[in-house]
Amino acid sequence: MHAKPKLHNAMWPGLVGKGAPGAEPPIDLDTMLNLTAAARVNGTTFDGVDLFLFDPHVSIDSTNDDLQRLADKVRAKNLMIGSLVAPVWPPTGGGSAMGSEAERKAFLTQVRKACAIGRKLEDLGVRRYGIIRIDSAASPAEWAKDPAGNTKKIADTFRQAADIAEDIGERLAAEGEICWGGMHSVKRNVELLEMVNRPKTVGFQADMAHTLLFTMGYNAPDDRILPENFDWSDRKTLDEGLRKMTNALRPWTIDFHVAQNDATVKGSGSHDKTGRHCLPFDPNGKLDIVQHAGFWMRDDKGTVERKFDHICWDGCMFPNAVMTQQKTWNDVLGVMKAVRDAHGWE
Repeated sequence: MHAKPKLHNAMWPGLVGKGAPGAEPPIDLDTMLNLTAAARVNGTTFDGVDLFLFDPHVSIDSTNDDLQRLADKVRAKNLMIGSLVAPVWPPTGGGSAMGSEAERKAFLTQVRKACAIGRKLEDLGVRRYGIIRIDSAASPAEWAKDPAGNTKKIADTFRQAADIAEDIGERLAAEGEICWGGMHSVKRNVELLEMVNRPKTVGFQADMAHTLLFTMGYNAPDDRILPENFDWSDRKTLDEGLRKMTNALRPWTIDFHVAQNDATVKGSGSHDKTGRHCLPFDPNGKLDIVQHAGFWMRDDKGTVERKFDHICWDGCMFPNAVMTQQKTWNDVLGVMKAVRDAHGWE
């Protein structure tokens, strides 16, 4: 039994891929909080939640009164708030980090607002740790029109974002995912973070579901790590591939999502071509969640690194019928507890 890291549940699966024509409706924040707070596994409960700063959950333009109500609501559930997702994408009021001056200004405005909300929630006593999440808000196809020039633009935007975050007292984590241009492979993520060169302020957010796809070279065949037509029963080669990936990205990683993946790509609503998050016990899941979480939480000598005050479960794009079952979140909490029991600390 360990007390750290704290165990969080992401609220944005109630929003991501929801609400668009043909998609299921969003699941409101109260429902997501209630399901999270009610989860129990042998006396263990979730410690907190991570939030997407977007309607109808939490508006990026929330007033102080709005944030006070949010803080009261979360506190009443005996939960804390950790990392916050800044709505940096064009459909959510932001703009491409490699786009026009106006688009990049919109991106930075959303980062500024998100950082300010993070500080306010800390003042209100419901947030003591966590980062502000960003990404390039651009597609690999757009990025590929000028790889060097576009990576340079993204890095410049991220450096400006770092200035904003430092002024407010926040850190930024860039989530690598195959759907974000310039961040769609291990090589490109490391290249970008080295170019930004603000390790104390801008790090990497690792999600086990998304990073598994890096090993397969989706959207970046030249950067694949596992061989083509990989046999998933070959666990030794899988472990070697995951170790190669985590060794490259772990030094930059400051925020960590526990997740499962079946090595396929899917999209829902406006959120297209990204990793398929799976339920923790999905028979098609390719990861040994507890073992492979250790590749991120321990150094290459196997020592627990203690880099994360909290870890978060990310399970995007499940059907609403699955997400509104209490059993779903009890199962998730059980896996999160097992990860902490294996790789946590006091």
